[in-house]
Parts: sequence; C-alpha cells; structure tokens
Amino acid sequence: MTDKLVLGAMLFGTVQDERRSFEILDHFVDAGGVWIDTADCYAFWADPTGFGGQSEALLGRWLASRPGVRDRVRISTKVGCEPAEAGRFPETAEGLSAAAVKNGIEGSLRRLGTDHVELYWAHMPDPGTPLEETVGAFDELVAAGTVGRLGCSNYPAWQVDRARQIARAAGGTGFTAVQQQYSYLRPRPGTRPSVSHRFGAVTDEVLHYLEQHQDMALWAYTPLLSGGYTRPDKPLPPEYDHPGTTRRLAALDEVAAETGATRNQVVLSWLTGESPSATPIVGVSRVEQLDEAMAGVSLRLTPSQHTRLNAAL
Repeated sequence: MTDKLVLGAMLFGTVQDERRSFEILDHFVDAGGVWIDTADCYAFWADPTGFGGQSEALLGRWLASRPGVRDRVRISTKVGCEPAEAGRFPETAEGLSAAAVKNGIEGSLRRLGTDHVELYWAHMPDPGTPLEETVGAFDELVAAGTVGRLGCSNYPAWQVDRARQIARAAGGTGFTAVQQQYSYLRPRPGTRPSVSHRFGAVTDEVLHYLEQHQDMALWAYTPLLSGGYTRPDKPLPPEYDHPGTTRRLAALDEVAAETGATRNQVVLSWLTGESPSATPIVGVSRVEQLDEAMAGVSLRLTPSQHTRLNAAL
C-alpha cells in the first residue's frame, strides 16, 4: 500500500472513457494505491453541457461495481469552482459560501455513492465570501462525520494561515493540507504557469510556511508538467524558457542516468523526498504511465543526488 502517490481523476468520464478509466482505477488499487483525487467541477470544460460532475459520477459507478473497494481507497474531492452558468467560469463559479459548501458536498456524495470523503478541499479562494463563513461551513462537515480532513487549493500562504487561525480561535477544525502546482523545474519569477491556468505555482513563501507548520501536507498537481519532461510533442511552456531550466534538466538527466530511471521518475522521487515533502497527483491515460509513476515514488535518491538536484539553479 502506498499513499505517496495520488491518482488524479480529473478527466475520467469525459476525455477518458469509462472502460479505460475503470482499467486504470483497478490497476491503481491492485498496485497498492490509496488516494484518488477529483472535484465537483471536473470536467466542465471537456463536456458539451459546460457543467462538471462527470469524474465523481464515474468514480461512483466504479465504486458501486467493485464490492469492498471503498474500504481500500480514500477519496479527495473539492468544492468552489463548478460554474453556475455554462461557459462562464470563473464569473459564475459556485464559490465557498456556507450554502455552496453544503450543496457541494451533498452533490459530491450523491455522485460518488458514499456517505463520506476522507479529504475535502476549498478549490480556490472566494473573495466574495467572508473567510469566517467558509471555515465555519467546512468545520461543520467534519463535526458531522461527513468529511475526514480539510484542505485548501490555490490559496496564498497568508490566507491559509488566516483560515487556520479562525478555525483555531473558534475551537474548530482547520485546513491541514494545501494543493498547489509544483514540480522540479521552476517557472520564471513573476509568471503564472500555463499548466495551472489561472493559478500560480508553489512559492517560496508557501514552502517556508509548510516548513514551519509540520501538521500541514503539500499535494502537488501537474508535477510532470503535462508531459513536458519527456514528450517532444509536449514542449515545456514558455515560462520555463530560461537558463535555470537548462541547468536543472542537465542535473535531472545526470541523476536519471545514475539510477536507470526516467526523468519523470526522478522528479516524482525528488518531490516525495524533499523537505517539505510533496504528495504528487498524477493523471494518466494508460496503465503503463501509472506503473512508471508508482515506480517513481518508490525510487530512493541519495543525499548527494538530492543536493545536486537542488544546487542546479
């Protein structure tokens, strides 16, 4: 069993058809995988209706058709980004009001066919709702036993800390996980990574916050830059076109040659072995890609290899 790798289910039920999605899910569980990550808005942009819920619904059908598997997996889902009107995101995103959070979890549980999820995320900040209201709504879900842990995705460090302070002052349950775009290569300072669309990557401020708060976990989405490390048909986005990328790729290739691993595997090993460590969320379209990722989080780099990878700036 491994909880060091999360299977991203974002495109299951839309881009990824049901047969292939079930095949990947079965393979993941058989290989000892535990965490599956989705959201109530996945994948509204890939469906003609312009609304999400397809990923959760597919997962619900898979769980229902696999007796006993629900006890072997942990479900992570999110609320806050589902559009209220097709084609109008983020203008009509559901947000994080108390009503939106309540409606969001009810819809997610119905589609998933379960009575609880192990981790529930605020998908992105909602400037139109007081943070106190959002924090209180999430705390109620934990108190009711509907949700195990709480996380926030795409939040700046100051807002993560403020939300946790609000929860602490009220004697409630606060966020214990952050989900951000994070990988070995670094985008040019001052740019927003294309792979995370409207949202920014992990900043030094976020990493420093996590180092100081050991109860916080980091989940890294798009850790392999959508194939940019290994696929000629998937070039790195323009914000990675700088001298630091050249130096980091050289170090990556050096370590890959020493270990007999692929670039992707070294990146995943680096993420899980850093301080603070990250739990990568990997989306795959074939079981072979999943096997590669599972081998990556099992790969152990030496302290010297970590040092050389980090020294390439």
